[in-house]
Amino acid sequence: MNLYRILSQSLGIDRMKTFLKDNFVSTGHPGTGDLENVGKDEIRDRLAAATDYVGQELANRAEEMAAFVHTMQDGDYILVADQDSVYLGDVGDYYYVEASDSEEDGLCHRRGVTWLNRIPRSQLNAYVQEWLDSEGGAVKAFEYSFRLAGLDNWVSPRDQPQNVQFGEMPATPSAVYVDQETIDEALGVLKQALRCEDADRRERAAAAILRYAK
Repeated sequence: MNLYRILSQSLGIDRMKTFLKDNFVSTGHPGTGDLENVGKDEIRDRLAAATDYVGQELANRAEEMAAFVHTMQDGDYILVADQDSVYLGDVGDYYYVEASDSEEDGLCHRRGVTWLNRIPRSQLNAYVQEWLDSEGGAVKAFEYSFRLAGLDNWVSPRDQPQNVQFGEMPATPSAVYVDQETIDEALGVLKQALRCEDADRRERAAAAILRYAK
């Protein structure tokens, strides 16, 4: 499975409460019609006709929409940030709601969500926090494996689903055993990061390795 970041802002409005209440997420972009059987080139053409996007911005938005409609799969996971928390969900198939295809609503492109947990941002590992804070549009894939996101102990919540939506923050999960194969994979990723061109990323990777070595 893969992990994606979804933004809660659509047409300048924070939709988090709607996403939680009605169990879906949306990327906005009204005026483009049903995209279920539409390829990336036509998605770009429809966005060009419906918006003011041009050049690289148009290409980026088309890439995001194609990812939301076609690349993301039933059973993948999403994180949606909301202030000091993030919501973890299991997404379903893409569907189009014609009645919402307007500038007033705008939530026409949707995927159903089973909300699994509400997580304090402070409980996320450095990889996920950096990814959530990185630049990008409404949809962005996590570049590492799902195991490296460290979310396994949040996927099977202790609380009931209704508490995930509107109740208290779930209790912090107890520590879980991490097998040596996963540790070795994580160290391998950190070692690769030591050789990347980004100085900040090299520094963070070095610090993480030194913490592990203590």
